[in-house]
Amino acid sequence: MTAGPGQTAAAIAARRQQTQDKITRVQKAIGQLRRERGRVAVRAIAERAAVSPTFLYENPDARALVQQAVADSKSRHDRRTSEKHEQIEASWRERALNAEAELPRIQNEVLVQRQRIGELMGQLREVDGMVPGDSVQHLTTENTTLKRRLQQVTQEHRKLQERLEGARTNLRFSDKRIADLELQLLEAQHAVPARERQ
Repeated sequence: MTAGPGQTAAAIAARRQQTQDKITRVQKAIGQLRRERGRVAVRAIAERAAVSPTFLYENPDARALVQQAVADSKSRHDRRTSEKHEQIEASWRERALNAEAELPRIQNEVLVQRQRIGELMGQLREVDGMVPGDSVQHLTTENTTLKRRLQQVTQEHRKLQERLEGARTNLRFSDKRIADLELQLLEAQHAVPARERQ
C-alpha cells in the first residue's frame, strides 16, 4: 500500500506540530530555569522540557534557543560575579582610604607618646640622681625590716585567731554544760516537793 499525497501531507503537518510543541516546551523550560535561577544547561533544559538532548542539538531552532539561553546565563552569572567583585573591591578600597586618612593622626599620636615616654624616663633618672647612695641603702634596709615585722605580725595574728577560736569552742561547751546543770537543778527542785507531799 502506498500512501497518498493527502496522508503524506498530514504526516508532515503532524511532525511539524510535534516539533513546534517540543520547541514551545523548550522555551517554557528555559523561562522556568531563568526564573528559578537554576543552572541553564542542555541536560537541565532537556529534562525540564521532556525532550531528548539529541533533539536540542539536531533541531536548528531548538539549538539556537539553547545556545542563546546558555550565553545569557553565562553573561548574567559573569555580571553577578563582576558586581559582587566590585562590591568587595569597593569595600576594601574604602577601608584603605580610611586607613590612609587615619595614618597621619596615628603617626602624630605615636610621636606624642614617644615624647611623653622620654619626659617620664628623664624624670626617673632625675629621681635616681637625687637620692644619694646611703639613702638608697637605708631605704632598702628599712624595707627589709618592715617586711620581717609584717611576717611576725601576721604570725601573731594567726596565733590569736587560733586562740580566739579555741576560746569560743570552750565558751560554747561551758554554756551547754551550765544549761545541763541548770536543768538537773530544776529537776531536783521539782523532785523534792513531790517527796514532801508524800
